[in-house]
Order: sequence, then structure tokens, then C-alpha cells
Amino acid sequence: MSTVQISASDVNKLRQQTGAGMMDCKKALTETNGDFEAAIDFLRKKGAKVAASRQDRESNEGVVIARTSADFKRGVIIELNCETDFVAKNAEFIAFANAIANEAVEQNPKSVEELNQLPIDVENARVTIAEACIDKTGKIGEKIGVSKYEVIEGEKVVAYIHGNYRLGVLVGLSKAVAGADEAGKDVAMQIAAMNPVAIDKDGVDSSIIERELEIAKDVIRAEGKPEEMVEKIAAGKLNKFYKDSTLLNQEFVKDSSKNVSQFLDTVDKGLTVTAFKRVALGA
Repeated sequence: MSTVQISASDVNKLRQQTGAGMMDCKKALTETNGDFEAAIDFLRKKGAKVAASRQDRESNEGVVIARTSADFKRGVIIELNCETDFVAKNAEFIAFANAIANEAVEQNPKSVEELNQLPIDVENARVTIAEACIDKTGKIGEKIGVSKYEVIEGEKVVAYIHGNYRLGVLVGLSKAVAGADEAGKDVAMQIAAMNPVAIDKDGVDSSIIERELEIAKDVIRAEGKPEEMVEKIAAGKLNKFYKDSTLLNQEFVKDSSKNVSQFLDTVDKGLTVTAFKRVALGA
């Protein structure tokens, strides 16, 4: 037991430094004889234990952050998860997610694993993002972690966050032209609403095409159509799938007289989408 008198001001000072709870700070100072550095280590170790004990907990709440580099040539999306909506709406939690996204933009990691090993400034210390998440777990009492990370590059990248940080979209455009920012946002909103499977039919995975064809053929046969007509009708249904489910062929939600490709052509001749990413919270 500590022989050092722990004052309320000491507890408050540690609380300000770490953001941990008052009782946790008092216990940390008591256990470490009032040594602030040791008390911070004590709290971090406590956080690690809390994180380990919550590995089986579901963390499907959180925020999705989309961000671009200063030159708009690269964009990232990160999803930072927690257990409850209450924590997800907390300003400090959102700020932490934004700080992670900023590091991702600056350092350009190739995977979520690399992202978690990036250094980040948290509570007057330089630690990895993975360590910072453990610290947050100890402080908040909920399992915290980055579950998704996406990145795209292009001549012009536009980022969009929808629904109070519940969905993020990145759109890569072929040219950085006048009107590209607004057009990119419009296309990003299209992606958020319509959830296309690819940019155009050439980007659709072959397994999806096979599945759509098989479903179409089964439906056609169930309707009693002659076998010699099945392939032709199925091909027509596949074209309808491309129209509904590939971005450039979708009806533009803000002007149904055009598809997305035609809309982009009105902004600048030949302007098109080169890449996109869509991340929905918990999906």
C-alpha cells in the first residue's frame, strides 16, 4: 500500500493527462506511490486487460470517416468500431477516428494491419494506432478497433460521408476539371444510395454474372417459356442487371433522363469514374 498521500489535485491532473476515470486514476496513483509516469503505464496496462477481456464482445457501432489528401489524388476510408451508439456519437471518439484517418492519408498504409501499426499522438504520447485503441478501450470500457480500411488513387478523388458517419464513399474521377468537386459529390451520393457492384459491366465479377444468369434462367423456365428462348431472355435480364447495378449505367438519381455516364459527360466531355469505394457501418 502506498505511503504517499494522493491529493484530489493529483487525481485530477492524471485524469486530465489520460482521460481515464477518477477512481481509476486514484487507484493508479495509489498503486504507484504517486509516480505519474508509472501511473500512466498502470492505466495503459489496465486498458490492455480490459481490451483482452472484451475480445468476444460485438463492436458493430462506430463511425466511418472518408478523407482525401491535400492534392485530391488519394482518398481513404476507415471504420472505427465500438460497442454502443452512445460512444459512437461521442465527440472524443469521432475526433479519434478523424485522427486515424489523417494518419492514413499522410502515411498511405497498404492494409488495415499496416494502418494499425502507424504511430499516432494520443494523450501526450506517441503510440501505435493499435495501442491507442487498447488505451481507449481501457478508458471507455468498450471494445474499440479499426475494422475496415480502403484507399483509392486518381486524377481527382472526392470523399463523401453520409448519415452521421454511418457510410463513407470515395470516388476517383478521370480528370481534375472545373465542376469535378460537385460532380464527384453527386456521384458519391449516387453510390451511397444505389450501392453499385462495379463501375461498368466490364468490372462485374464473373461469379456474379453466372449467378444472375442462373437465377434468370430458373425464373424464365418457371414461367413456362420455351427452352430455345431461355438464353435470349436471360441475356436481356442480364442487361437489365447491368443497367440497375453498375454505376455508369445506372439512372442518375438527380436527373432520371440521364444515366451517370451521360451526366458526367455534361460536366466535361469524356469525364468518367476510374474507381470507387463504399463502406457502410457494420456491413
